[in-house]
Amino acid sequence: MMEIGKPKKGETVVVSGAAGAVGIVAGQIAKLQGARVIGIAGSDDKCRLLKEQFGYDETINYKTSKSIRKELAALCPEGIDVYFDNVGGEITEAVVANLDFHARIALCGQISQYNNTKPSVGYSVLPHLLTRSVMLQGFIVSNYSDRFGEAITHLTQWLKDGKLKYTETIIEGFDKLPDAFLGLFSGSNQGKMLVKTE
Repeated sequence: MMEIGKPKKGETVVVSGAAGAVGIVAGQIAKLQGARVIGIAGSDDKCRLLKEQFGYDETINYKTSKSIRKELAALCPEGIDVYFDNVGGEITEAVVANLDFHARIALCGQISQYNNTKPSVGYSVLPHLLTRSVMLQGFIVSNYSDRFGEAITHLTQWLKDGKLKYTETIIEGFDKLPDAFLGLFSGSNQGKMLVKTE
């Protein structure tokens, strides 16, 4: 969020997969920088959690939305400045259609595409990125391994100060490991998915 998204006070940030472990933290970091944050999640309960517990300003339930693109246009009349992408696919297409000029996209995940047996064909986001001079950068956590200590220091301090919160979905029993893993792809978790074996 900080290195690629570079959220600033007064900007609008959208986070997809917002109720997962990464999305929850990404949105809170943007809020700490003074940004307005909109989360996209897959249930009314998750949307409520994002607003009530994690300080998101607005949310969209992608499973019940008639048009994510139109909802984002209404919520972001001046455009979206930063998009933290955890999911890809149709949600990303809707966000890209609403990006402001010189927006930044932190490409963290593409969970909607992971089980595809062939490449997704359809709407192309590239023309929008070109005409709006958007910066898109993908990353994986190991790209920043030399900065883990710095990140832990910031995150720990924010946690101690009560500025950063988290949640976990805990499933009991080693035999439930496959269910927990599959639950990641169906969105059954809120925050980090854990399996308790004892």
